Amino acid sequence: MKQFYFLVFLAFIGAFRVGAQSSDLEVIKAYLIQEGMSPKDVSGLVIQSESFSKSLQSNNVYVVQSYKGIPIQNVIGNFTIRKGKVVSFAGNFIDNIASKINAISTSISPVTAVKKAALSLDLGVVSGIEELENTKSKKDTYLLSKGNISKDDIPVALVYEFKDDRLQLCWDLNIHTVDGAHWFSVRVDAINGELVARNDWVVSCSFENHTHQQKQHNTFSLFKNNVESSAAFMDPVYNVYPIPAVESPNHGSRRLVSGQEDEMASPFGWHDIDGVAGADVTVTSGNNVIASEDVNGNDGLGEQPDGGANLMFDFAFDPDAVFLNNQNASITNLFYTNNVVHDVWYHYGFDESSGNFQLNNYGRGGFGSDEVIADAIDGSGINNANFTTPPDGRNPRMQMFVWNPQTSPDIEVFVVNNTALAGSYVIVDNSFDPGHVDAPEVPDGLTANLVLAVDDNPTPDANDACSAIINEAEVNGNIAVVRRGECSFADKVFRCQQAGAIAVLVVNNQPGDPITMAGGNGMITIPAVMIGMDDGEAIITEMETNTVNITLSDAGLNIVVNDGSFDNGIIIHEYAHGISTRLTGGANTSNCLIDCVEFDDDGNCIQETEQMGEGWSDWLALMMTIESGDTGADARGIATFATGQPITGVGLRPFPYSTDTTVNPVTYGDTNDETNFSAPHGVGSIWASILWDLNWALIERDGFDPDLYSGTGGNNLAMQLVIDGLKLQVCNPGFVDGRDAILMADEIANEGANTCLIWEVFAARGVGWSADQGNSRSRIDQVEAFDLPPASELNCDEANGNLGEFIIVPNPSGGSFNIRVPQDMGNSSIRIYDVNGRFVYEEQAVIQSVYPIDVVLRAGIYILKVEAENGSASYISKIVIR
Repeated sequence: MKQFYFLVFLAFIGAFRVGAQSSDLEVIKAYLIQEGMSPKDVSGLVIQSESFSKSLQSNNVYVVQSYKGIPIQNVIGNFTIRKGKVVSFAGNFIDNIASKINAISTSISPVTAVKKAALSLDLGVVSGIEELENTKSKKDTYLLSKGNISKDDIPVALVYEFKDDRLQLCWDLNIHTVDGAHWFSVRVDAINGELVARNDWVVSCSFENHTHQQKQHNTFSLFKNNVESSAAFMDPVYNVYPIPAVESPNHGSRRLVSGQEDEMASPFGWHDIDGVAGADVTVTSGNNVIASEDVNGNDGLGEQPDGGANLMFDFAFDPDAVFLNNQNASITNLFYTNNVVHDVWYHYGFDESSGNFQLNNYGRGGFGSDEVIADAIDGSGINNANFTTPPDGRNPRMQMFVWNPQTSPDIEVFVVNNTALAGSYVIVDNSFDPGHVDAPEVPDGLTANLVLAVDDNPTPDANDACSAIINEAEVNGNIAVVRRGECSFADKVFRCQQAGAIAVLVVNNQPGDPITMAGGNGMITIPAVMIGMDDGEAIITEMETNTVNITLSDAGLNIVVNDGSFDNGIIIHEYAHGISTRLTGGANTSNCLIDCVEFDDDGNCIQETEQMGEGWSDWLALMMTIESGDTGADARGIATFATGQPITGVGLRPFPYSTDTTVNPVTYGDTNDETNFSAPHGVGSIWASILWDLNWALIERDGFDPDLYSGTGGNNLAMQLVIDGLKLQVCNPGFVDGRDAILMADEIANEGANTCLIWEVFAARGVGWSADQGNSRSRIDQVEAFDLPPASELNCDEANGNLGEFIIVPNPSGGSFNIRVPQDMGNSSIRIYDVNGRFVYEEQAVIQSVYPIDVVLRAGIYILKVEAENGSASYISKIVIR
């Protein structure tokens, strides 16, 4: 397969100059022909979207390649044009298009294509799909009715999908499932109806596979700023966790805030809907976001707090109360945070023409009518949050769920009805998706005997239902008891269901509270809950001699929770998915950050990608919650409040974020580790770690500015470089693409003033000069490298921003690491000592820039010393062996 594919740096291109009157498209076509692309392949280029970047002082133009008027899916060229010339290009155009075409006419209709897609996506029997009248806006473009499978009418258009060096004629369509859980963008072969490609515009933050502690209730002070009435304010007032000072209830108290609407980003305030001065509504709605509760999970407009004529949104919050008692406070915080995120990142280029989220774009470009629909206390799931990003002009949706739900103390949902163990016990429901089934709601319940499910695996984890159940006759019609073990929770529950169980009680195999069981299986039709190890093992012991009868109920709304709408980090993370999706590849596509490119027949992903969407989301959340006095070495977790952890907890990721590599040792090579770093979350955490290092390297040099909107500190520069990098990078990028786009952003905006520092940061985490991302559509073919560009390509001295550091990467390591020095040392000695000063390793080497070491040492802390024989340099560093 040959593709016309490159990313050009200003330093290396001869930009094509044209007359000032030429259009951007003419400039682009002429440039590509000069670079060697054939006029035939260039002739079908069409501008998909464009915007002006103030920071780059350039037009960002996104061009899609087409053949005879039919666009090629995701074959997008990203051009930066300044004063009539191309100053950067990132793209994946295809040469000799005509030879790769499989068909020019269809064999199946748009309606058939939708039905075929629904069948492949397991959406059930389709009915009510038909072409709507007078909806064909252009050739080969249709609008179909939503039928019984979609929340919205279904747009269908012809495209070509580039796969296996062939261009397959396909119907492109999207289906927003009726439960709102998915918004599938798919390509269906227009000849045979096979599903060729799929993407889900709904992106979830997910519990992943990490263990979290259960909710701990604390006492919080409801700080009121000594305000007695709204008369003290001329603007709307919100009692919230203010950004950046207080990330969540874990980090401090709520405060009354006012006057935070940004005049540039929200010129008519947060409660505007008509573009005229003055608030138009007194509830949590406005030009940027509509926030309401969605307790019943139906995606409808729910209840909204009303601030009255004075717009005073001051509502009580009791962390130990049933969650509905905190509903108004929850929605208010969600509304406030969405608006702040909108306003802050507007200043860095996420504006109307770039595809931001607004009802009214005030004549500034882009498509309106796409303010964020933000659902607080969403009842369609737990222990999660998600963000759906369709193309510009269609509403995104943020769903904030509750976390670690606990039964209110006066509600009994698991009761042993007999024996010496009679009484109420603490349990935790599962979060299967699909496959979550509630027991009958209190005061009703499911009453039955408990039966231990015996499996055929006589190991220490016996009776964990991870293998065949051999006492099906006893299990049938009763509630199965199983131990937590090696297999997935969904597998064991489904195995018990097949044996005839009417519900499942899982006994934790670790001390402490029960946890929420994640996973999913759409064929599960019975309730399943977990009980703590001490209580569960006591019940199993009692069952050896007595029949134990229990009643299992669902708490309904009588629960105490960690409400995700109070965790600003999660809200920012979810909103950031919308930013990265809209900016990568341009605002009119939502398919340039695909998680998976191959699925098996059951819909399970079998080829994950290298995409970094979760990384940008974590990073934006971190950037908006830095406070004066913080340091890069501090350990920062994501969603510590929601997951019931202290602020020093890891949160949702394998490691907390920190520039200290003994706290966060990740490097680019870890992206290949499918066991410890899932995709996309674990992979994304590695990208966020690099960007976090970049931020703190810039802060160390330029200082920190607490003004998130228009400050001049290193953090503000980092924010601008990353947003500009999103605009410049190729569709479906990998780490190297992302690095190069940030370098390009600095080259265009700052004449490369920060190039050396950027290279130092990326090289330190393994995305150095020689790093190879392989195919960005695969997450297991990356090759890390810790080297800098050769002097012939890049001259970095101290004046130009070189950090000039002696660095060991990775550190900690398993014994294999690289020594990087700021200057050639020639013949040198390398010695390692343990903490008691005992010599344990020595090597003579010629060290130039990067030198690899591979030693076998016990886990622990050591001292490494490197000395040049001529005495020109000597370095000492701590190393950690894992």
